[in-house]
Amino acid sequence: MHTYCKLIAREFERHADAERAVGAEKYMRNLFAFYGIASPQRSEITKAFVKEHGYPHEKELYDVAIELWAMDKRELQYFAMEMLYAKRKQWKEDILSVLEHTITHRSWWDTVDYIASKLVGEYCKKYPELTHEVITPWIKSDNMWLNRTAIIFQIGYKAKTDTALLTKAILAHKESKEFFHQKAIGWALRSYSYTNAEWVKTFIATHTLKPLSVREGLKAINRDGL
Repeated sequence: MHTYCKLIAREFERHADAERAVGAEKYMRNLFAFYGIASPQRSEITKAFVKEHGYPHEKELYDVAIELWAMDKRELQYFAMEMLYAKRKQWKEDILSVLEHTITHRSWWDTVDYIASKLVGEYCKKYPELTHEVITPWIKSDNMWLNRTAIIFQIGYKAKTDTALLTKAILAHKESKEFFHQKAIGWALRSYSYTNAEWVKTFIATHTLKPLSVREGLKAINRDGL
């Protein structure tokens, strides 16, 4: 095990709360084990740890992230994805393989949504010429979480949203019975409605979407009168 991984695991272990861990595991359908560290406390622990130890050298960053992703406790995956985001200015094109690995392994909404909106979203801003090359295969993938990422990675892009690519991602999965597809479509539309409500209303009016997607997509429009 990489020394850096040992150090952060040991630090989280020092602050483990067995009772809180049970609650966190239940909330996450017992898919993952937890130390039981609440998010605000984990942020403080992480801040202090990074102040003392820094982040891994650029040459080791990917290996550390992958190793943390394989470890048992869920907080270590949270640390890994936040570490990658903190080092985003040093990213090279090849970090894409790490991002895809984190999306497709130990997958659930708690990590995938962060990776999609923060990491993949940032990657496509950094390398816009690669966006279609990256996202199109994910739209077509048999992996639900890559599909979800393709739908929501532009969350927060606002006026820079590529509506043609968003349309392509949505239409590929609009008939899906999968909750995480339907919810992603609604979330992406709702997010963009703050920037262009008319486009969203027209899109929903002219395409047959699942009720959940429509309800989520129109939520801000109906609530705020956009």
